Amino acid sequence: MYQSLMIPPYLRNPDRIYGISLDLLISMFSMKKVVMPTRTPAIARSRAVAVSLLTLLAAALGLSACGSSSSSSKNLALVAYSTPQGAYEKLVPAFQATSEGKGVTVSPSFGPSGEQSRAVANGLQADVVNFSLEPDVEKLVKAGLVAPSWNQNATHGFVTNSVAVIIVRKGNPKHITGWNDLIKPGVGVLTPNPFTSGSARWNIMAAYGAQLKEGKTPAQALEYLTRLFHNVVSQDSSARNALQTFLAGKGDALIDYENEAISDQKKGSPIEYVIPSATILIQNPIAVTKQGNTAQAQRFVDYLLSPAGQTIWVEKGYRPVISGVPGADKFPTPTSLFTIESLGGWKAVTKQFFAPETGTVTKIEQSLGVSTAK
Repeated sequence: MYQSLMIPPYLRNPDRIYGISLDLLISMFSMKKVVMPTRTPAIARSRAVAVSLLTLLAAALGLSACGSSSSSSKNLALVAYSTPQGAYEKLVPAFQATSEGKGVTVSPSFGPSGEQSRAVANGLQADVVNFSLEPDVEKLVKAGLVAPSWNQNATHGFVTNSVAVIIVRKGNPKHITGWNDLIKPGVGVLTPNPFTSGSARWNIMAAYGAQLKEGKTPAQALEYLTRLFHNVVSQDSSARNALQTFLAGKGDALIDYENEAISDQKKGSPIEYVIPSATILIQNPIAVTKQGNTAQAQRFVDYLLSPAGQTIWVEKGYRPVISGVPGADKFPTPTSLFTIESLGGWKAVTKQFFAPETGTVTKIEQSLGVSTAK
C-alpha cells in the first residue's frame, strides 16, 4: 500500500500524542481522592464500562504509538523533499511487487528539504530520508539519527542526479537562452527561497558557478547574483510550489531541476526548458535512519538504486547514478558541467553563502526584504 502523507504540525509536537495533549491524558489517568456515592448495580455497571473504555483507549494509544515508530518490518516511513513525489508513486508499487517488498507499506511525507530534515531531527518518524542536499542528511548524522557511514557506498549516498535548467513559457517569448538573459530588464525570474528549499541552493550555486566557468572573478559572480535576485519576482518554499506558481502565470523564467521540467512537459504543461551551456550536476542523497527497521529500509533503498529502480527514475526525468540504465542516453551533456565540490563543497558553500548572519546570499535577501528564517 502507498500512503502519501503531508505530516500535520500537531503530530510533530512532543507535548502531544496523536493530537491529544499530555495534560489531558494525565488528567484522564491520574489518581484523585474523591468521595464516591453509594453505588447501585446500574451505576457499578456503568462505571465498569467506563473503566473498560479507558483501558481500551490507553491500549489503543500504546499500539498507535508503536505503529507510528515503524517498528513493524512491514511499515516504512519515508521522509523526502517535494520534487520526487511523482516518482515514488511508481517506485513504491514496483518495490512492493518484488519479493523483498511484498506486503510492505510505505508511508511517505513530502515537503521542502530543509524543513523535512529539521522535522526528523525534532522527532518526525523516518526510516528512510531522501533530501535535496547532502547537508540535510548530515544534520541527522550530528543528531545521531543517521550513521556517519551513510554515504560510503558505490553511489556515494546519492540516489538521483539532475541538472539545473531554466524553464520558460511555450515558444520562449523572452528568447531566454542562458544565465545572462535572466538579469535583463523586464525578465521576471522565479526560484524558491534558499532558506527553506534545497532546490533554491542548487539554483543559486548553478548560476554562480556558471559565471566562474565563463571566466568571471568571484566578485563578478557575486555581482551577477545580486542582479539576478533583483529580477526574482517570487520565492516559494519548495521547487514544487515554485513550479506551480510559474504554471499559474507568474514570471517569465523558472530555475528548476531538469526532471521537473521533463515531468511537467509530459503532463502537457505549456512550457519549454533551456539547459545552459554551463550548469551544475545536482546530486540528491538518500539514507537509512537508525529509528526503525533498518534491514527493511535498506532493502527499499537497494531497490531504488537497482537497475529496475533507476529505470523508473529515468522515466520520471532523473539522470541515473549507475551506468547501463535504459534511456539514460536521452539526456544532453552540457558543455560545462560542474559539481558542488568544484565550488568548495557544501560545508564551505553553506558558510560563505547561506550563514545566518554573514552569508553573502543571506545579505542580498535581507536587503530585498526576503525572509531568511528557517
